[in-house]
Amino acid sequence: MPVNLSGRVAIVTGAGAGLGRAHAIALARRGACVVINDLDEAAAGQLCNLIESEGGKAAWSGANVTKLTEVQAMVDDTINRWGKIDILVNNAGILRDRSFAKMELDDFKLVLDVHVMGSVNCTKLVWDGMRAQNYGRVIFTTSSSGLYGNFGQANYSAAKMALVGLMQTLAIEGERSNIRVNCLAPSAATGMTNPLYTQEALAGLDATMVSPAVVALAADDAPTRRIVLAGAGSFEQANITMTRGVFLGSGEDSADRLLSSMDKLADRSGEMLPQSGGEQYQYEVERARRARPHLLRA
Repeated sequence: MPVNLSGRVAIVTGAGAGLGRAHAIALARRGACVVINDLDEAAAGQLCNLIESEGGKAAWSGANVTKLTEVQAMVDDTINRWGKIDILVNNAGILRDRSFAKMELDDFKLVLDVHVMGSVNCTKLVWDGMRAQNYGRVIFTTSSSGLYGNFGQANYSAAKMALVGLMQTLAIEGERSNIRVNCLAPSAATGMTNPLYTQEALAGLDATMVSPAVVALAADDAPTRRIVLAGAGSFEQANITMTRGVFLGSGEDSADRLLSSMDKLADRSGEMLPQSGGEQYQYEVERARRARPHLLRA
């Protein structure tokens, strides 16, 4: 059945243009009431008018996601207007690209503040409400730059991978309250990416081709704890896995043997997808117990 978001209330940050704009339109067309959060009032106003002209419901918020008091005002205004918040799409972001050697630490901190703390602020201030209503859908915008690295984007990469870690834990903590938390890694031609690639490379990467992933992750039957990659109509999933590795014990030559075992360490045959950080500990302790039962007792 088609995803139906009628009666749902969504906040989309950084929604005045690019991906956020496409996400907001897609959610509204599925019936959601949408808060268009953007510092650009003119662009946000135009989007609100577009959504309303199509029969949808939209409102603008100029909250700066790095400022907790402004985010609180946005959350309060949304609840006063529509009574609740069901969906949060953390999309707001900036770039300050330079090689790490040339990067100013102020620019490193700024990118972390917008991407990480901006997402933390918004999520924190909707979290209790979602828990109380036993329903929530939270989407963080990660990136292939965070998952796999990209020259000149140390700050952006660090921020985007931080959001994956945040998602992993919040998905665990939110599960009992029916709060489903996921990450989206988009490939799209936007104001942020246009200067980085040729027009030929950007052809076919329309932002609207990413937004179906947002609709799916905002749905009632959405999964949780997924890293969904999307671009040009293609969708994939990234996984943080753990190889079977090697057991070397604690001898004085362990470091030497580890260095010579790196290929075996990297062998992905039978790799695992841990369900929590504790599974690494459990796996390693159990392996040591099997190898040297006289050293580790249950």
